[in-house]
Amino acid sequence: MRNLSLAVAALAAIVLCNIAAAQPAGITMEMINTTLPLEGAPLAVVGPYAVIKETAVGAPRYVTYRPADLSAFPARDRLPVLVWGNGGCAIDGGRYAEFLGTIASHGFLVMTTTALEGEGRMQQTPPMLVAAVDWAQAENQRAGSPLEGKIDMSHVAVMGQSCGGMLSVGLGTDPRVGTIGVFNSGVSAPNPEGQDPNRPTTADLARVHGPVLFINGHERDFMLQASRANFDLVNNVPTFYGARHGAGHTATVFHPGGGEYANVAANWLRYQFKGDSKAGEMFVGSSCSLCTDANWDTAAKGLR
Repeated sequence: MRNLSLAVAALAAIVLCNIAAAQPAGITMEMINTTLPLEGAPLAVVGPYAVIKETAVGAPRYVTYRPADLSAFPARDRLPVLVWGNGGCAIDGGRYAEFLGTIASHGFLVMTTTALEGEGRMQQTPPMLVAAVDWAQAENQRAGSPLEGKIDMSHVAVMGQSCGGMLSVGLGTDPRVGTIGVFNSGVSAPNPEGQDPNRPTTADLARVHGPVLFINGHERDFMLQASRANFDLVNNVPTFYGARHGAGHTATVFHPGGGEYANVAANWLRYQFKGDSKAGEMFVGSSCSLCTDANWDTAAKGLR
């Protein structure tokens, strides 16, 4: 754990000093904000649980999304954890509320960061995401917590968009993290002469512990090539790649309920953490729904 903490601290310093490098040089805000047109786009599919949004008890840095009625957990369902990295490594994840709420409605504890009153401009850092996992672990054991004994700490995911996706690669080396999702993002090859060696690179992809999901916005997303190149390099764990035609860099995450991207994220987590074969049909099998959808280019390795 000491080595992990040192690596995370080094990664945090690099992110804070080079936050703009999360987007390639010459990228404009207009390019960053490209979305899939809402008209005719698939709608978000909400799960069976009504969701409550709360400030994490004793940890005002975090906002949680979870089923409001916890009576089904853990007797009839499991409550795995998703920690979310925001686009631009923004500290405040409020823009992702509907996207994260849709995921939580399928029976997950979802966490992201929020800005604290009166603080200056800052970004998400890797230690913040690690601390979110720590909070969930402690809350699962805290006497009197509504979540006591209900959080499935054997199933923890870290996902993120753009700069947040880069953070997910760095956090994928935490032994508690069972899968990562890299949305509209990717890491570069090591460059000892022009880059701090502690910054997440393609070399770190070989150190992740569980399946990896790469999703991008195809030709309108400036991270298309990096996303595909990262997928091609991962051979040590099961991996899925999807490029959604016309989606752009922001894709559908700000559509009502998070739109199609929320469905992809929720189904991936249900498939990986809840053993949901129906959700898995989005990614595997002869009738794989993304694989047979003309709006998507896909590839996969090692999935069953």
